[in-house]
Amino acid sequence: MTNIFEKAADLSGVEQLKLAFEGEENAAPIARTLDYRLTEIEEGRVVFEGTPTKAVYNPIGTVHGGWMATLLDSACACAVHSMLKPGQVYTTLEIKTVFHRALTEGVPVRCIGTILQVGRKAGFSEARLEGLDGKLYATATSTCLVMERA
Repeated sequence: MTNIFEKAADLSGVEQLKLAFEGEENAAPIARTLDYRLTEIEEGRVVFEGTPTKAVYNPIGTVHGGWMATLLDSACACAVHSMLKPGQVYTTLEIKTVFHRALTEGVPVRCIGTILQVGRKAGFSEARLEGLDGKLYATATSTCLVMERA
């Protein structure tokens, strides 16, 4: 798979994200695997959407926390990505996730990632995983290491 971000190294982070997600064929493999998609992109804010199925259930009969944590990580990380300058890259250093209620199959959710602060070396972001009815399922905060592309 060709890394579209390497091809677009001279673009800003928000421009890279818009280019990378303008077609289904460009979606990140994890998003295809877990069946969620990036639906909104702007500087400092991204939105992912998905509807879990029983394929992501845990043994107790609810959506596995890993599915929710992956959406939260994607939203936090892409919020930081949206703020990068040309030539910068990043990686997640840590993420803290809090689960507020159980999620079940068939409940469509939105995961909104926003920037708290981005500096020369670190980006801080947060995300909320909400049902379309406004119910809060999980939240996260994240720290990303910002670097110059090698």
